[in-house]
Amino acid sequence: MEKKIIRTKLVIIGAGPAGITAAIYAARAGLDPVLLEKGTVGGQLVQSSIVENYPGYTCITGSELAGNFRRHAESLGVKIEEFDFIERIELTNGKKQVITESSIYEPSAVILATGATPKPLLVKNESRFRGKGVHYCALCDANAYKGKTVGVVGGGSAAVEEALYLSKIAEKVIVIRRKSSFHAEKAILKKAEQTENIELLYNTDLLDVGGNDFLEYALVTDILTRREWKIPLSAVFAYIGSAPRTELLRGCLELSPQGYIVTDNDMHTSIEGVFAAGDVREKRYRQIVTAVSDGAAAALNAEKYILMKEGK
Repeated sequence: MEKKIIRTKLVIIGAGPAGITAAIYAARAGLDPVLLEKGTVGGQLVQSSIVENYPGYTCITGSELAGNFRRHAESLGVKIEEFDFIERIELTNGKKQVITESSIYEPSAVILATGATPKPLLVKNESRFRGKGVHYCALCDANAYKGKTVGVVGGGSAAVEEALYLSKIAEKVIVIRRKSSFHAEKAILKKAEQTENIELLYNTDLLDVGGNDFLEYALVTDILTRREWKIPLSAVFAYIGSAPRTELLRGCLELSPQGYIVTDNDMHTSIEGVFAAGDVREKRYRQIVTAVSDGAAAALNAEKYILMKEGK
C-alpha cells in the first residue's frame, strides 16, 4: 500500500514529558504539531510509582501526571499518533522525512524526544527469568510479589524510590548497591533508611540470578572481601540507568560516545531545524522537570526556525 505523504510544520517524536511539553508550546504557537509515539503516552513517567518532586504536586503517581499532560495537549488540539511504528528517519539541512508504517511525514522542523530505556542487568540468566522474577518496573509488576522478599539493583533516586514503593507490597526489600554510597536524593534515601522492611546492602554486586521455573535467588559478591553468597528472593527489579533511544538516528546527526544526542543550550542539534529534548539529549540531569524545560525550549526555538524559513 502506498504511504500517504503528510507535509506539516512540526513533527515531534516521543510523547514523554519533553515531547508532550513541546507539543503544548507548539500548539499554542499555532504550529499544529504532530506528536508521534510508538508506545504509551508518558514514556517512563508512566512507570513511576510516586512523583514527589514535580512543582504543584506534593505527591502524584506517574500515570496520573502523564494523564494530566496528555489531556492538556489534547485540549489544545495536538494530534497524537500512537502505535505508528517509525521505520526510518532522514534528516539533512535541506530535507527532513519521518517514515512510519502508514505515512511519510515531511516537516519543516523536527523535535526528537525519544527518551531512554532501562539498561539490562547483563547477568547470565537475565533473559531466562525476564518476566519470571526479573523486572524493570515495580509499578507494573510489584503486585505479583505481595508478602514476598524482593531485591532492587541500583544506586540512584529511581532505585530507592522503587524500593520504597515495593516496601508497601513486599514483606522485605533488599537493595543491592555495588558502591559504598548512593547517589539518590537525600530525602528519599533517608526515608528508605528509616523504613523497617528495607535493607540496604552496600559494596555488593549482583553476579547472577537463579531458580527453577521462576527466580528463587540472587547470587551476589562482597566487593571488598570477594565473598559470594545467595540471597533468597522472589524477584529482582533493575534500576541501573538507561540507554538513549537513538538507534534510528545513527549517521543522521551528532551523537555522544554513549549515544545521546548532542545539542546546544537552545536544543539545536547538528542538523538545521532539528531539535532534541529530554532524556535522549546529552546532559547532566535527567528529571521530569528538566525534560519539561527542554521541551519548552525546543518548541520555542523550533517556532523561531519555522518563522525564519517562512520569511516572517
